[in-house]
Amino acid sequence: MKQLSDIIYKTGILEVYGIVHKNMAKICFDSREVEADTLFIAVKGTIQDGHLYIEKAIAKGATAIICTQKPQNINPEITYVIVHDTAYALGIVASNFYDHPSAKLKLIGITGTNGKTTTVTLLYHLFQSLGYKTGLLSTVKNFIGNHEYKATHTTPDAIKLNELLAEMVAQKIDYCFMEVSSHSIVQHRINGLQFTGAAFSNITHDHLDYHGTFENYLKAKKEFFDQLPSSAFALVNRDDRHYSVMIQNTKAQKVTCALNQPADFKAKIIESYFEGLHLQLDGVEVWTKLIGRFNAYNMLMVYAVARLLHQDKNKVLTAISLLEPVDGRFQFIRSASGITGIVDYAHTPDALQNVLKTIQDIRNGNEKIITVIGCGGNRDAMKRPLMAEIACSLSDRVILTSDNPRNENPDEIIAQMMGGVGAASVSKTLCITDRRQAIKTAFAFAAAGDIVLIAGKGHEKYQEINGEKYPFDDMYELSELFKNQTT
Repeated sequence: MKQLSDIIYKTGILEVYGIVHKNMAKICFDSREVEADTLFIAVKGTIQDGHLYIEKAIAKGATAIICTQKPQNINPEITYVIVHDTAYALGIVASNFYDHPSAKLKLIGITGTNGKTTTVTLLYHLFQSLGYKTGLLSTVKNFIGNHEYKATHTTPDAIKLNELLAEMVAQKIDYCFMEVSSHSIVQHRINGLQFTGAAFSNITHDHLDYHGTFENYLKAKKEFFDQLPSSAFALVNRDDRHYSVMIQNTKAQKVTCALNQPADFKAKIIESYFEGLHLQLDGVEVWTKLIGRFNAYNMLMVYAVARLLHQDKNKVLTAISLLEPVDGRFQFIRSASGITGIVDYAHTPDALQNVLKTIQDIRNGNEKIITVIGCGGNRDAMKRPLMAEIACSLSDRVILTSDNPRNENPDEIIAQMMGGVGAASVSKTLCITDRRQAIKTAFAFAAAGDIVLIAGKGHEKYQEINGEKYPFDDMYELSELFKNQTT
């Protein structure tokens, strides 16, 4: 139980009808979850408007309502709190209700188009190896210590976030590393959270189906840094041309990292192989098990965050050399016949280009690169021809296939991708809608030494078709093909 007057503190109150000195047992924004003595926050979402469910919430036991306008029918037994923006208020309410858990541990947020999941996951494992009790909030997995909690491929809502953080506090977690998506920033899901530090990896073409323009997408990322307190650090990748925009208005300590530009933290690639990277990191040579230039950036950011959190340099470098690759991120196996299969989550033009350029850099020169690629349905359609164009320009053969078509026709998605296939590339491009068959065909085309890249789904263990999720795992499919041949 918590006093309503404490829960609604700093929510931007315009008016209050009813008493605020009452105890609330629960907070929620989904009327289906309302119980006795619940505070119901009427949030207007992209699909549903919570204001339409106020009466239903009251009927189920809600005794206080946060909304944006005074209802026509006021119930004298109910307290109505009128605010300017209920989505904004929700994060504040959640933090207040759970006694500000983010202030009781060190919370680090990582944002950017590519590298977020890898970076937070590596930080989680790094700090565990350094002896700390650590938490992870990502689109792939959530962990409190060693216990896994279900993730939903997006930043949790504000209530769930604070609930997880409160549980971390209860379990005496020292550090929590959190993936911060542009959606969560715009939708105010991180409102009320106190970050010890934030890091920006890069920003490229993505999520324009939601944000509308690249400028809006950039603004969303920037807003995260605008909200940081002066006590936090703001780490940015100086090699990204938008780095200065990110931190131009932040109150936080500004810190840079880079491979190409002068920066506070520097890295240099000495050698790159399928087995890993030989790096010079902050002036010291270190071998890592991760692959590719994009992972050099990820490792640099991991190192920089650890040092900004006052960890010993030598201990951090030693721990970095032992970190394992993240599932579905440039994950590879080899067959006995010498074919290399790679599974990667690359689902943006920039990510796909990074992975294919990494393969180009590592290969000896004679191997063929065969790329299997699709694009998700109900997402940014503008990137579909770009993905196909990049695949064709950096591969010897391309198979366009289905990814997660969701509620779209997969053949129509593939047709849109074909718009990026130039006349010179048509002869080396196939369209095979069935993803399993596409992977089998790629393997059939491959000879000893060739490289098969299966891109777009990475760690995902399903295909989403017409609202249903069907079991499908790219690495499993590849492994089955390589069975009894894997070296």
